[in-house]
Amino acid sequence: MSDLVAVRFVVTAEASPGLLPRLLQPLAKRDLTADAFHAVREGELVQAEVLLQAMPAEMVHLVAGNLGQVVGVVSVRTEHRQTFRAAA
Repeated sequence: MSDLVAVRFVVTAEASPGLLPRLLQPLAKRDLTADAFHAVREGELVQAEVLLQAMPAEMVHLVAGNLGQVVGVVSVRTEHRQTFRAAA
């Protein structure tokens, strides 16, 4: 069985063309789809939030690490809470 968690990744990055699809890449390569994605440009920076309602808990740190490696990313904050345990 795998624990599923609701996760919100808050990413601050330098504004640049192609940034937004690069932020979704870590999810796509793990066959995950964001439930919500919101980005706002604030001068030279972009603040993006990526929400997943039921993400395998063991993937949270992997995705957070990959987001931190995206070119231009300044910081990644992760918030999560356990939602339920998936049936095997």
